[in-house]
Amino acid sequence: MSNASRFSQASNSQAASSGLRLLVLSNGHGEDIIAVRILQELQRQPNPPEIFALPLVGEGRAYEQLDIPFIGSVHNMPSGGFIYMDGRQLARDVRGGLLQLTLSQIKAIRRWVSSQKKLGNNRAILAVGDIVPLLFAALSGANYAFVGTAKSEYHVRDEAGLLPKKSKGISWENFSGSVYHPWERWLMSRRRCKAVFLRDALTTEILKQWPIPALSLGNPMMDGLEPTFSSAQFYSLASHQQETVRPFVVTLLPGSRPPEAYNNWETITIAVSALLTSFQQRNSIFHTSGTVVFLGAIAPGLDCNILSQSVQSQGWRIVSESPIPIPDPNLLTFKQRNAYLLLTQQAYNDCLHLGDVAIAMAGTATEQFIGLGKPAIAIPGKGPQYNPGFAQAQSRLLGSSLTLVDQPAEVAKIVQSLFKDPDNLQIIAENGVQRMGKPGAALRIAQCLQQRLG
Repeated sequence: MSNASRFSQASNSQAASSGLRLLVLSNGHGEDIIAVRILQELQRQPNPPEIFALPLVGEGRAYEQLDIPFIGSVHNMPSGGFIYMDGRQLARDVRGGLLQLTLSQIKAIRRWVSSQKKLGNNRAILAVGDIVPLLFAALSGANYAFVGTAKSEYHVRDEAGLLPKKSKGISWENFSGSVYHPWERWLMSRRRCKAVFLRDALTTEILKQWPIPALSLGNPMMDGLEPTFSSAQFYSLASHQQETVRPFVVTLLPGSRPPEAYNNWETITIAVSALLTSFQQRNSIFHTSGTVVFLGAIAPGLDCNILSQSVQSQGWRIVSESPIPIPDPNLLTFKQRNAYLLLTQQAYNDCLHLGDVAIAMAGTATEQFIGLGKPAIAIPGKGPQYNPGFAQAQSRLLGSSLTLVDQPAEVAKIVQSLFKDPDNLQIIAENGVQRMGKPGAALRIAQCLQQRLG
């Protein structure tokens, strides 16, 4: 069934009821996933709203699991949604029909609001992402709420005050006293804006200087990350001896978008080779630790054959046995000396929880790994997403939990340094949780939406 016919059937069936009709706007794959987490919790609430969606970037496949109808057309842009990082990407999107798509989306939103009003339905909009869905929500004429996923005051300050201005762009980002600029704050302070959900307490505190309904209920990015095993099963207090021989696990996060992720993988494998060499040296703290496992968390949209060829060209050979249990029947396992390299496209959460440290060239995945209290080492790539500008901004956001290196060979030295200092690892663990928040945000936001929009 087409989205248009699903929308028509849903609208007709709703005419007899009087509950809330909620339209969700999101602008990116990560934002779609965050929106869906909130909507799942919203659907579990008493008298849940009827939900519609309009993904502003991409095809919005995350919504398919909830069978939510779209109110307008969706279309992939050449940039994949990263126009704010590169003017050339914006130009490509304009040539690809960005302006026409934007105008059609605004018309679709206003048409939806108008149709719900004529039916006498209570209607509202949930905007998830950055200023684009926020602006569209403000232009709709309906009440709205905003989940700000893109910005945090940690980009320019920490609890002690503003960061040194040596980082390029900090002065511009904070020119008006917040990372949210005056025009964004104006949209968040309108009478029809009923709630603004920020990703951390520091950002909420800053925005409360203005008449903005700012709330700190946590970051939905940390929801839905439960592993397939219990932490007691893996870190049992009764098996200290088992813990001492547990493999040292390095999680590899190359990103999700081709062809960038393939280029990132080539860079990461150079770091893996350097790290493997350093582990063999007698002055390494891992010299007698036994097995090392490199655990590749590969997005479902990537071709593992391409990654596998790259791995084998660097001396890894395919083997059948895995040193750790991974619930993936298509797991690819490689071995070299006393090290294993695993590629999985079905055990993302386990990859995050099993890793002691990550080599990262990704956006959301890096932040989630760090939110679990673990250190990550990042290598800026050529983009369009994980370029030097993005990596620098992410480094400010995540603080001491993320270390940037210019060259992949430098990763080995950083790993050795990190694990020689248990006190610093404890600081990193606390920092990650503080900056990314604890699980449960989606439920808290859903409950608040029921109160403020219902």
